[in-house]
Amino acid sequence: MAGDYVTIKTADGDFAAYVARPTNARAPAVVVIQEIFGVNAVMREITDGLAAQGYLAICPDLFWRIEPGIDITDQSEAEWARAFELYKAFDVEKGVADIAATIAHIRKDPGCTGKVGAVGFCLGGLLAFLTGTRTDADAAVSYYGVGIENVVAEAGGLKTPVMLHIAEEDGFVPKPAQDAIKAAVAGNPLVEVYTYPGRDHAFARTGGANFDQADADKAGRRSLDFFKKTLG
Repeated sequence: MAGDYVTIKTADGDFAAYVARPTNARAPAVVVIQEIFGVNAVMREITDGLAAQGYLAICPDLFWRIEPGIDITDQSEAEWARAFELYKAFDVEKGVADIAATIAHIRKDPGCTGKVGAVGFCLGGLLAFLTGTRTDADAAVSYYGVGIENVVAEAGGLKTPVMLHIAEEDGFVPKPAQDAIKAAVAGNPLVEVYTYPGRDHAFARTGGANFDQADADKAGRRSLDFFKKTLG
């Protein structure tokens, strides 16, 4: 299922987003929030996969303020170096604002039921959590979000259901950070936390060094069940 690109207009400028449409005429939408490699083949594949599951899926180019159209992989040292440069240059606050603009854009799409969720990975996992705490999204799923422990207090004001997937051996989210996240959301009825023993960062990234098919599938099923429950 091939997608297309749309332009999202903001007061700061315009940026592109990859959109994949389901076969049904109207559907809930899901914003796919990129890793540090831009809107690359992995992100487009996830977006296409959500459309195949019946969702109107959209993946915005959140690095547009640094350099539009970043599309790199995790397969070379040079690309990793560039990805970390982008990560360091990225403004999280403006990124959340761009996600809010994406939500508003897709919510008005004739093919959207009005319900909009979000799913993010790595840097996008942090942004997905903040989408849950700071925007009017209807649900958010975070995969191995880096830095959530620094903003997890925001979970106290949540009005949006959030699901967190945590890799227990995550090299970018050490055990003390994981413990802080789990402690901060314990007992919060809006937050579901799943941990994956033995898994390292990006265990759901197809083709990545830490990819694990079984746990990627397990997390994927949990995420789809969550969206079915929260978005309809």
